[in-house]
Amino acid sequence: MQDAYLRAFRSFETFQGQDGRAWLLAIRNTCFTWLRKKGVQPAIKFDEKLHTAAGPSPDAESVILIQAALGSLNGCLEELPPEFREVIVLRELEELSYKEISDIACVSVGTVMSRLARARKRLQQCVAGAHR
Repeated sequence: MQDAYLRAFRSFETFQGQDGRAWLLAIRNTCFTWLRKKGVQPAIKFDEKLHTAAGPSPDAESVILIQAALGSLNGCLEELPPEFREVIVLRELEELSYKEISDIACVSVGTVMSRLARARKRLQQCVAGAHR
């Protein structure tokens, strides 16, 4: 991953003023490509703390229920294959457009839509199975 960000730093002059986040995430794919060539599945960790907005403090019972729900959702997210996990996080948590995700993942918009549909279906099945 450090090589990917070093490459971004060295190539900063090629940045043309678009969305910097999308540009940097696309460069991150350098790391994923290298790992896949080496036969290693990239580990993409999901951290709920990074994506939680501060709000009013809920009561203790609500906190326990929320933690249980988040625990099962986090577990289900981690079970997704990396390519599904990446698109669902970029779309649902980072709120990127299909086009931005397409550019970041270096796949077509149709592939993004397909992966999103499959990721959502797997998440629904996993979460439903966790509550049985």
